[in-house]
Amino acid sequence: MRARAGLLVDEGRLTLAFVSAQGELECLALEPGDDVGTRLAAELDARGYKRRRVRIGLDRSLVVVKVLELPRAEGGSLGEMVRFEMERHVPFAAEDMASDWSLNTGKADGPLRVLVGACEARTVDQALRILGQAQRRPLAMSVACHDLRALLPAKVGARRSVWAHRHDGRTDLLFLARGLVRLSRVVPVETPQELVREIRRTLSLLQWRDGGELWISGDQAEAVIEAPELAELGIPAMQPPYSADMQAIADTMSEEQRGAGILGLAVAVGSSRPRINILPRALRPRRTSPGQLVTVGMACLMALLGLGFFGAQAYQRDRYVQRISQDIRQLDPEAKAVQRLASEVAQKKKLVSTLQSLEAGGLHILPFLRDLTELLPQDAWLQALNMDGQGVEMIGQAGGASQLIPTLDASPWLQRVQFTSPVTKGQGKEQFRLRASWERR
Repeated sequence: MRARAGLLVDEGRLTLAFVSAQGELECLALEPGDDVGTRLAAELDARGYKRRRVRIGLDRSLVVVKVLELPRAEGGSLGEMVRFEMERHVPFAAEDMASDWSLNTGKADGPLRVLVGACEARTVDQALRILGQAQRRPLAMSVACHDLRALLPAKVGARRSVWAHRHDGRTDLLFLARGLVRLSRVVPVETPQELVREIRRTLSLLQWRDGGELWISGDQAEAVIEAPELAELGIPAMQPPYSADMQAIADTMSEEQRGAGILGLAVAVGSSRPRINILPRALRPRRTSPGQLVTVGMACLMALLGLGFFGAQAYQRDRYVQRISQDIRQLDPEAKAVQRLASEVAQKKKLVSTLQSLEAGGLHILPFLRDLTELLPQDAWLQALNMDGQGVEMIGQAGGASQLIPTLDASPWLQRVQFTSPVTKGQGKEQFRLRASWERR
């Protein structure tokens, strides 16, 4: 668990409750004075408490807690109605009041039942001034006995319960229904008979037929639980069903420490958003409202849907491109074969066209080629033969290139045979390039 710290404010007394990360509780009494804030800071720093916020719990004797019944009115401001009605129940001026309220669940057709808490503004200012001197900020300012609920498990078995916590010669009565605080009182009872009387009075105020279970804690709790007078209530009396962590801490307290110690522990580990939070709203930690959470969630969902839509489009486009590329790779050999075939066909068409044009000009190519084959010596062969309407060009090799001139001049097909480039020798042959004109007939 994390380290927790709470400041319990009582009339003329301050108590610092510190719960370490190991689950050890320390309660330190701070005498009021000009340097109380400095001492508070020193005690927190000495225990390695680095968090900037500290909970504040006001003793029940400093706070007026009431249950108000209001009519259900449409269009009215419930806050203004509560504040107006609250002014009739507090013993100080409205301008000197710090307060908060919370709705109690009830019948839909019945009046509104509102749990309200109010104290003098100077009490709040004093606590805030001490925290300011300690260079800390408040996390919440609750009614200390209401924080006792934080010592219980999240789910409480009893449908209704009455919690009597004894400390400093008085008793804080806490009434819970379905785990929620419905009302609290502070009563200066000394005997079990007085405790039974005060519990009965409050049950009638809450219109409860029974109290469910009676929990006793604090100073001399065991003796009170065993008192036979409690049987008059008709409900079992027992110790509170603390959670496992809180029970372990409570077991380390001595009998003399249980009164103030359990109350200080409750203030330290209490909720940061208690039902009655007397801390001014401007000083409360900023929290996201359920509506804002829904809005942010919807915005995130829309962003995810948008990203998913564009991602799906990109994925489909990539898949399409990959499929097209794969088809192209599969067709590439066939396309290259068609290109080669088309190139060969084009060359053959060009050759046929040339032959046709030559024959149209009176040149019979095939007879010329037959005669040329017979005219060339056995040791001569052609590498290239280019023919057009003006003549023929021959490129090749021969044992004696100069002998080709008279041989070709004697042909009935050619005239003006001549070399177009110097004769070169290589690999025992003479490399020649010559051109001749067609003999006009």
